[in-house]
Amino acid sequence: MKLLSPASLGAKLLIILTAVGLAGAIAITLMLAAVITPSFNQLEAKEIDAHVDRTRAALSDYLAKAETSVRDYGDWNSSYDYMGHPNPAFERESFSPLAMTNLAVTGMAYVGNDGHIVIARWLDLAKGTDAPAMRTALIGRIRQIDFARALHGHSSAAFYTRIGPVVAAMAVAQVRRSDGSGTPRGYVLMARPLTSERLSTLLQLHALLEASSAADAPVITPHYGQMGISVPIFGIGGHAVAAVHFNVARNVSLLGQRMLLLAVAGTSVLLIIVLFVLRRMIARLVLAPLNQVERHMQGVTASGSLSPLDQAPRADEIGSLGKSFNTMLHQLKDLREQVEVQSFALGKSESAVAVMHNVRNALSPISTIISRGIGLAPPIDQAMVERAVGELAREDIPAARRQKLAAFVAAAINAEAQAREAQREQLSEGRTALQHVLEIIGTQQAAAHERPPLAPCDVGEIIAQNANIARHGSGAHIAFDYPSGSHLVLANRVILSQVVGNLFGNAAEAIAAAKKLDGAREGRITVSITSEGEATVIAIRDNGEGFAPDVAATLFQRGYSTRSHKSGGLGLHWCANSMTAMEGSLRLESEGVGCGAVALLTLKAAAVESVGLAA
Repeated sequence: MKLLSPASLGAKLLIILTAVGLAGAIAITLMLAAVITPSFNQLEAKEIDAHVDRTRAALSDYLAKAETSVRDYGDWNSSYDYMGHPNPAFERESFSPLAMTNLAVTGMAYVGNDGHIVIARWLDLAKGTDAPAMRTALIGRIRQIDFARALHGHSSAAFYTRIGPVVAAMAVAQVRRSDGSGTPRGYVLMARPLTSERLSTLLQLHALLEASSAADAPVITPHYGQMGISVPIFGIGGHAVAAVHFNVARNVSLLGQRMLLLAVAGTSVLLIIVLFVLRRMIARLVLAPLNQVERHMQGVTASGSLSPLDQAPRADEIGSLGKSFNTMLHQLKDLREQVEVQSFALGKSESAVAVMHNVRNALSPISTIISRGIGLAPPIDQAMVERAVGELAREDIPAARRQKLAAFVAAAINAEAQAREAQREQLSEGRTALQHVLEIIGTQQAAAHERPPLAPCDVGEIIAQNANIARHGSGAHIAFDYPSGSHLVLANRVILSQVVGNLFGNAAEAIAAAKKLDGAREGRITVSITSEGEATVIAIRDNGEGFAPDVAATLFQRGYSTRSHKSGGLGLHWCANSMTAMEGSLRLESEGVGCGAVALLTLKAAAVESVGLAA
């Protein structure tokens, strides 16, 4: 098989199968990606949300523990008494390094209701000593706190804040008696620092505290194999004071990618195997038999011998094709012998008969014009004119008589001039018809051997010209009704004019036959031109004798005629072939005998570009 030839069917099938395979692989990849990737992205998003929620829960738990510790100090009789009467003994006991270490706080302070600092301490737990700089930062931060806003009507609250460089969970509580009674005498504050190590312990993963800057919403930073998550730590104003950053493995995303790659690879391999097997089966079951038929046809073309195809018997479509091919070869052999016998005789007569038929139709109006001219009587009696002129030459004629004679002579001269003008018009129309005959004779020989050249032409002008000729050639009064204006079609002007002339002649004969049966009927031929997409339809309708609908197809057969006194029928046959040669069609329709007929000519409409070039 000629798979290497780009024009062969095998090469085209190979290209088609390859294109189908590539398109199928791409479509399957996109489909799997559209199904698998969003699902795993949703799972990964849920996993990220779970990490964010778990981080927020750990931060809230850390605040809750700090608030519990500060509430114990706030609702305590000793604290209540101390705020009423500060004393060193309470300060040594409650602000000792051991007490602050047990509470896991590094900063503590008592603040009066008026905002004055009763006592404040910041302890460096690692060294067990005070940190004056941090104590100053703690006092400065305390003075910035609006306790009423921080408590929101509660007795205690906790929030995250920045104390100098340290991010801490600060808890504040009102100082009351142990049973919650008594007018609050101030506030007690505790600061529990939040570090990366403590966050890592709370979250059970490696976490970093970012105290430089933080957004108010979680920030997700995807990396290959890992996902960076930053969770904001909100302060008292609802804005982030720091953020917790940690990385988690993208196990779900990696699993989705591996599943997608595996599914695409498996499907692609399966598709390749199916296409390979399909190509081999097509090559064996279809291409090989077709190649055998092609080789046999090439042998027939080269030798001219219509020998049958030698093919193994098959019960499928290829076997049926071989049988039909052999039957066709046998029929062609018989037809070849018949054509050789008939072609010579038919070729000699058909062209001459067609030319004579068209010439007869074109000469008919000339004969009518000449006959009318011969039989035309003078418009006025010549003897009377000569006598009137003789009387005018006499001098003894009265003036009244002379005026009458002069008017008579002038009228005679005018009538003679009108007669001459009418005769000149008839001779002009005869000359036009004669030129039409010469065009038919000049173009018939070229039209018989090749497809006529097509060019934009005005079918409205052709109809008007042939209608004028048909008025004189019919021998009877026929009213013509056709549209004015220009209607451009793509055709051969001379051949189209002959077709229209033949159809007008047939319509005139049908009207004449109808008038023999009904003398009161007025003959009428109506022409309409309509556009149907890229085609133009010319309808020639007459009120003649018509025909039975079942003989419409028979009218185009060579030698057929509905009139017993004629041996023609070649006109419609020639018209149909001419319309086909001009890439158009001709159709005859009638509702029955006595109902008239309509001839439908369909031609291509001339494009604007073609009209411009023709102009």
